[in-house]
Amino acid sequence: MEEPTVARSPVHEKGNAWLTFCQVVMYPLAFLLGRKRISGLEKIQLRGGYLLVANHISHLDPLYDSVVVRKSGRIPRFLAKASLWKVPVLGGALAGSDQIPVERGGGGAGQASLELATEALRKGRVVLIYPEGTVTRDPGHWPMRPRPGAGALALSGDFPVIPVAHWGTNHVYDSYAKGRKFHPFPRKDIHIVFGDPIDLTELRSRPVDARSIRDASLLIMTKVRDMVAEVRDETPPVEFFDLKKAERLAKRAADAEAAAAAAVAPAGAAEDAVSGGPAADAAHAAAATTEDKPAPSGAQNGSSGGVPATPAGTGDRAGDSSAAGGTGT
Repeated sequence: MEEPTVARSPVHEKGNAWLTFCQVVMYPLAFLLGRKRISGLEKIQLRGGYLLVANHISHLDPLYDSVVVRKSGRIPRFLAKASLWKVPVLGGALAGSDQIPVERGGGGAGQASLELATEALRKGRVVLIYPEGTVTRDPGHWPMRPRPGAGALALSGDFPVIPVAHWGTNHVYDSYAKGRKFHPFPRKDIHIVFGDPIDLTELRSRPVDARSIRDASLLIMTKVRDMVAEVRDETPPVEFFDLKKAERLAKRAADAEAAAAAAVAPAGAAEDAVSGGPAADAAHAAAATTEDKPAPSGAQNGSSGGVPATPAGTGDRAGDSSAAGGTGT
């Protein structure tokens, strides 16, 4: 097959055995799962370090990004969760191809990964980041509100920041679909579009603080969203889908529903008791059983002390029947 052949370009970076292993596995897989439709490849055939920022619509995105960037001649470095380094073979491939682990704990773990990414860029390497931090949960697969890491990384040096638009990988593997997720056949078009470098001159002239990082992240994600809209030939939403806000609203709705259910349950039990529900029916049945029992011989003939017999269904037995049922009638 011609497509999986390793590309040679004016900016070709020499790899190693692990990188060759990845290519042997990933090139044929990408070829089989979809038809690549690449636009703007010449925009990443650059020497020196640069940052690629892309929307994330499927867990297949890193596969296609790896193949396409490598075909340009460069070697991509991804920021990936550190737990993957513990997976046999995969961990070796990630370490051997010089990928960047991201710890998911507190205590400055995220900052450590950003410092590693910044160092890679200063050494003239290519770093790829998904500003959303995860596969989009937007119902229409549009980009979500970005996390601050992309902005912080973009402002950490003077290197090109190139936007990347994906579309089509979600049609092959829809990561958060209910039911069947994988739809490899028929083969589908996988669009990867590279844009012009984002102008960050004004933002890089400011002090690097929370506001400038937020503004840079939003600018980056807006550029990517507009490119996705062009590929889809659709109008994008005005606001980014906010995953944290959606999770808070969902939790609030679930809590309100649980509280409403808890309030309805005691009221329903009281209504049953008053209107003749199951508890009242049990009381009637117990009373009827007591009344149908014959009186003891002492009650029929009188007691040894000459006390008159108590008629059945009255006095103490009537009191017992009422207590058993709780309400009685």
